[in-house]
Amino acid sequence: MPVITLTTDYGTRDYYVGALKGVIAGIAPSAIVVDVTHEIQPYDVLHGAFVLWRIWPCYPPGTIHVVVVDPGVGSSRRILLGLYGGQYVIAPDNGLMTLLHRDSPPDAVYVVENRKYFLPNPSSTFHGRDVMAPVAAHLANGVAPTDMGGSTDRLEILSIAHQATAGDAVLAGAVLHVDRFGTLITNISGDQIRHFARLHPGCEVWVNGAPVGPIRETFSDVGVGEPLALLGAAGLLEIAINRGRGVDRFGPPQTVCVEVRDAGTDR
Repeated sequence: MPVITLTTDYGTRDYYVGALKGVIAGIAPSAIVVDVTHEIQPYDVLHGAFVLWRIWPCYPPGTIHVVVVDPGVGSSRRILLGLYGGQYVIAPDNGLMTLLHRDSPPDAVYVVENRKYFLPNPSSTFHGRDVMAPVAAHLANGVAPTDMGGSTDRLEILSIAHQATAGDAVLAGAVLHVDRFGTLITNISGDQIRHFARLHPGCEVWVNGAPVGPIRETFSDVGVGEPLALLGAAGLLEIAINRGRGVDRFGPPQTVCVEVRDAGTDR
């Protein structure tokens, strides 16, 4: 049975998510519908892009991901259907595919424009229900992605750096996401750290010019209330407070500079 996932900023107090599910059930009743999250911060495209990127490896080929974070709904922005590694993503062309696109170049990207697969008289403010959900359901029923519209090699890409910048003695990274525990998740990958550590044994992490120490294995490696850096489940360097909130200690992502430094680097 085909799998359709839903990732939105709709929340759950209104009827929006239920409407998407109803449309899918009416067109593809055998589809398995998975709620990834409906708690994306409103209008936060980077948050949606991060969630899409991190769930992608967890789903089987043929999965159809509907991602709706759409502050430009009803404008001239396009809706895209991307095919990445045997899975599909349907999303507004506003940067939601950025991290996935940089990590896994697409097999194809199509512009969703064939109104045959939309609901009749689509609303200008609810393309999730009237365009993206029915398109996902028709794909689940076996409609070819080429039927949805013409191909394109152009899509919006967010300006956030996908990976940290590697220098002679410093890995300089940025924060991609803050999770509900207040942990700062960076763009410094485990592969980058392992390579850097081979060249610079004893390296340590600095945040906004202050030392946090070496990379730890678990939160309990430091005392309650103390900061730490560790490789999280996403395979990325995270900055946290044991039983606290890293974002409260270090500030919002836009103000946080994270570095992995050679222990001998001039401070």
